[in-house]
Amino acid sequence: MPDERSKTRILIAEDDPISLRLVEVMLAKWGYEPVPARDGVEALEILRGENAPKLALLDWMMPRKDGLDVCRELRTQADRPYVYVLLLTAKTQERDLIEGLGAGADDYLTKPIGGDELRARLFAAERILAVQEELTAAREALREQAIRDPLTGLFNRRYLDEALSRELRRAGFGNEPLSILMLDLDGFKGFNDLHGHAAGDALLKEVGRLLETQTRREDVGCRYGGDEFVVIMPGVSLPVALRRADELRHVIGQAEVESRGRRFRPVTLSVGVSCFPEDGLGGPELLAAADQALYRAKRSGRDQVARPKEESQKPV
Repeated sequence: MPDERSKTRILIAEDDPISLRLVEVMLAKWGYEPVPARDGVEALEILRGENAPKLALLDWMMPRKDGLDVCRELRTQADRPYVYVLLLTAKTQERDLIEGLGAGADDYLTKPIGGDELRARLFAAERILAVQEELTAAREALREQAIRDPLTGLFNRRYLDEALSRELRRAGFGNEPLSILMLDLDGFKGFNDLHGHAAGDALLKEVGRLLETQTRREDVGCRYGGDEFVVIMPGVSLPVALRRADELRHVIGQAEVESRGRRFRPVTLSVGVSCFPEDGLGGPELLAAADQALYRAKRSGRDQVARPKEESQKPV
C-alpha cells in the first residue's frame, strides 16, 4: 500500500542550489513531493496558486523577499488555507528566533540541516495540520447543522434572513431583479391526519428534494416553517419567477410519496410570488408581499400561483 505521505506536497524555498537539492533528495526519499522555489517571490506565487502546498520550508535569507517577509504576507491571507511554515536559518541568537516566530513561522530549524531532525519536525507539522483540518471540518459540520433543516435538508429560517439580506445587497449594487417564491402545501394537515406523521414527513422530504433538484444552483431553498417553503431567486425577473413557480407547482403536485411500503399522491401546492424592487426593497417587505400573495392563492381556490395585487394564475 502506498505511503500516505506521498500525497503531501512540501514547498522548499532556498536560493542555494546545493542546499535545495539536498533537501529535495531527502524529501523524495521519505515519500513527500518537493516543490522547489528559488526565492521568496517565487515561493509566494506557488503558495497563492492552485493546489498550493500546506507545508513550507523557507530559508530566512533569500533574494528579492526573505523568509520573514513571506511569513508575514502568508499570515495576512486569512481567507486561504493555513500554511505550516518551518523556517530554515543559520541564526542562533534568541532574539532572532523570537523575531522569526513573531513573523508567523510555526517552527524553525538551524543550519546545517540534519536529516533526522528535519524528518521529526515534518512529522510534527503533519500531525498539527491533520488536527487543524479535523477542527475545520468539525466547525463546518456544526455550521451546516445550524443553518439546515434536519428533516428536509433545506436551509432553515435563520439562514433565510441572512441569505436574503446578502442577495438583496447584490441585487441593489448590480441593479438586478430578485424574486421570492413562498410555497405552501394545500391540505397538509388533512394529509397528516389521514396517512400519519411518517407519511407527512416523507412528503416534506420529497418537497425538499424537488426544490433542490428543480431549481438553479444559485437559488436558495429554505423551509420557512411547518409546510411552508421559500425559494430566493437572484437575478430572476417577475415573468420568469411566475413561470418557474407554476412549473414547481406542477412538478410537486404530480410527484408520489412512499412511506412504510405504501405510495401516496401528494397534496397540491399554492405559491405566492414577490419581486425586488417592485414589491419592496427590504427582506421583511418582500417576504410579507410573498405571504400576501400566497394568502390570495389560498383564498382563490388553492393549487395556483398568485401575486400580491394581481389576479391568481389558475392551473392549466
